[in-house]
Amino acid sequence: MAVQFSGSSRSRASLQTLQSELETILSAADLAVADELFTALDVLDGSAALRRSLTDPSREPNARVGVVRSLFAHQAQQATLQILEAAVSQRWSTERDLGDAVETLAVIAVAAKAESRGLQGLEDLETALLTFRRTIAESHDLQRALSQDQAPASAKQKLAAQLSADASPETRLLIDRAVTAPRGLRTSALVERFAGVIAKRQDRWIAQVTVAKDLGSTYLTKLSTSLDKYFGRELKLDVVVDPSVVGGIRVQVGDEVVDSTVAARLNELNRTIAR
Repeated sequence: MAVQFSGSSRSRASLQTLQSELETILSAADLAVADELFTALDVLDGSAALRRSLTDPSREPNARVGVVRSLFAHQAQQATLQILEAAVSQRWSTERDLGDAVETLAVIAVAAKAESRGLQGLEDLETALLTFRRTIAESHDLQRALSQDQAPASAKQKLAAQLSADASPETRLLIDRAVTAPRGLRTSALVERFAGVIAKRQDRWIAQVTVAKDLGSTYLTKLSTSLDKYFGRELKLDVVVDPSVVGGIRVQVGDEVVDSTVAARLNELNRTIAR
């Protein structure tokens, strides 16, 4: 599933404005800019007082920009500073929405760097993230290892590197971010959110397909074509094998779910009997 920005309509509009205004800067940014944005996000997440200060609608935008400059001007590139200044100049419904927007802009900067090698670079980044997410989702041991608060960040990054040995610099940056600073989410959920941002940049959605067993390539091709027609857009299939669904198929695109699994039908039958 492509996890989209979850803020209110006002915050979504602010993010859309930022993406449009900052496209040139984001497209020219190097990975250091994305890394600095993630570092700034850590600062925001670590201080409720700072978040309130930077999202207080009663404060003039220039005052909020001044706070950003005082905190980051001495340690961030000019491009990073411009992005942060633009972000705090917008109106946000909640403190969390500002952080989520900075995170999204950082991912877009990474995606733009991959895209500089052509559309295949963007496609490869998305695929690598989904492959990593699927690897984690299918192993309870990996989930536990990456969710242990007492485990050092270096150990988690080392494990992530073993699971994605051929990762590009862009993929490595996003995976390392997801395993060390999940922001209250499971690592797999944050990776999925990153992939959703990248998919949206390609004007596509991700379809999470859950099946009881592996599907053949021929069937996957037919399924992909059918789902593109059904949802009215090109989809990226993210196939997860889950024997608990017993049979059939479950497809989720955004908030829309098509569930024809045996497990779903049995659950519905049980609810009917219980009435």
